[in-house]
Amino acid sequence: MADTKQNLPAKRSSGVFDDFRKEMDNMMERFFGDTPTAAVKAGFPSLMTAGAVRPAIDITENDKAITLTAELPGMSEDDVDLTVADGMLTLKGEKTVSHESKDDDSIVVERNYGSFYRSFPVPNRVDQDAIDAKFENGVLNVVMPKIPGQDTKGRKIKIDT
Repeated sequence: MADTKQNLPAKRSSGVFDDFRKEMDNMMERFFGDTPTAAVKAGFPSLMTAGAVRPAIDITENDKAITLTAELPGMSEDDVDLTVADGMLTLKGEKTVSHESKDDDSIVVERNYGSFYRSFPVPNRVDQDAIDAKFENGVLNVVMPKIPGQDTKGRKIKIDT
């Protein structure tokens, strides 16, 4: 009787990146528990990217102001908290699940729900008392006017030897 194992092709590795991904998944499971969702329960929601709410942010600057624009689809101004303190602008909120009928079973859920918290440093050249925000059609616009006459060019510092 011939040994059938001799005729089988050699087992190939799935690749360095696949092996690395599997090892990282194993490490996360050992650290947080049996699933990546355990990272959220352990207090590390930033490690859980699938399904997380992370608003897209644009920051632009011109001669008069710095503008932060945040996309917050499906949210209203009541769902968002915007504060400025100690030179930091903080945006936080929560997007909640709302079901119209309790008799319906979800088949596919691709929309993201949950809370978010993002902070941004406010430069000294911004008049913090004049910061203004508007919310329209799921987009938050925060305008941070600059203090007139402030030098924003900076200066080169000579390093002595």
